[in-house]
Amino acid sequence: MWRLLIPGLKLKRFMALMALGFMTLGMALALWVLPALLSGWHRPAVEGTLLLVGIVSIVLGVYGLWQSLNEMLGSDRWAGLLYSKRQLARGPHVAALGGGTGMPSVLRGLKHYSSNLTAIVTVADDGGSSGRLRGDMGMLPPGDIRNCMVALADTEPLMEQLFQHRFPAGELKGHSFGNLFLAAMEQVSGDFVTALRESSRVLAVRGTVLPATLEHVTLEAQLVDGTHVTGESAIGHSEKPIERVWMEPSDATPLREAVEAILSANMVVLGPGSLYTSILPNLLIPAIADAIRQTQAIRVYVANIMTQPGETANFSVRDHLAAIDKHVGPGLIDIVLVNSQPVPEDLLARYRKEGADQVGGAIDGLSGAEPLVIYDNLLLAGQVVRHDPEKLATALLRILIKFRPKWAEGRLMDAAWLENRLRERHQPRWDGLMRDKLRQR
Repeated sequence: MWRLLIPGLKLKRFMALMALGFMTLGMALALWVLPALLSGWHRPAVEGTLLLVGIVSIVLGVYGLWQSLNEMLGSDRWAGLLYSKRQLARGPHVAALGGGTGMPSVLRGLKHYSSNLTAIVTVADDGGSSGRLRGDMGMLPPGDIRNCMVALADTEPLMEQLFQHRFPAGELKGHSFGNLFLAAMEQVSGDFVTALRESSRVLAVRGTVLPATLEHVTLEAQLVDGTHVTGESAIGHSEKPIERVWMEPSDATPLREAVEAILSANMVVLGPGSLYTSILPNLLIPAIADAIRQTQAIRVYVANIMTQPGETANFSVRDHLAAIDKHVGPGLIDIVLVNSQPVPEDLLARYRKEGADQVGGAIDGLSGAEPLVIYDNLLLAGQVVRHDPEKLATALLRILIKFRPKWAEGRLMDAAWLENRLRERHQPRWDGLMRDKLRQR
């Protein structure tokens, strides 16, 4: 609050004018009420003048303060932005775990409904720009973390393009500016977590992005023929099916803030993303898997839409869940969210030429307690197949409202606000769905 008194802000004069107006109004009321109670004597001219001066001072002060704020913030929409941020702060606490290009879809959609988001990102990447920086500078791989920060950013498009820009030639060929920025920020700030915090301020990130661990971990795999493969980038291009994966060191210490985010979350989201190289690496850290088991949050696994050659070829949703159960045990997931929309044939044909196909939706045959399966249209089919961020966020928040109606610790108005927010952003599509249902009836 003391910063409001810094000279040059053009705020103090208007605040003082408003204060003078309220004081004058108080004097006018005192001269009007107290003499009337004591002797019935009035001075209408004095009282009326003070009343008029007080009202004019307050009006001029409010108007001047409004103009100064507009001038400083560069937009007359600042009040709406403040209101929006206040409402987003009331949103649900969501912890999303994963990496690669899948988790940003979750974050891009949810950031319109809540700023209480925590992205917990795998740090096993050893390929591309991240792998080079990891080897040359000894830092944690920044690529997946950068993608999540950009997904949560509330910045101008140019800033996003800048952080995602990849140098095409020269000594920096293959490096993205965002990775180099995080590398420089780590050296300036002294540690990686502080670098993330300061970079998030630059990008105006809605939420928090954290590495799963600060230790340098290596992902290992054994293929069905007994071949041993080291490194995430090599595992993702395996020629044989993967039998199992593990982490070295196997007892990596997770970031404390990441564990706390999981335990205090209203919803924990796993995926979408590469099964063996994005989702399982987080779950292979024992303390993170334990936190997911102990949390009171609703735990949702977002199934992939497409298989990945060299990693999950010919996998169904059941195969993905069975692999998770095999590595960390059953009972980790409450709900599986599965895309119900078929991929267009022309796009599917192109994927099949590369050895990929749409993930099968059947999950019959799982051992142990089976999670609840919810099907919804989550498809975004452009040049590539992706989860639609808006559709995915809507489906996840619907699950939260349905299965955790008291997620706001008794503040039922927050759940009502979230429901209204969903309706505001999706009313045209929902109206169309209602019309279709009426026609069917």
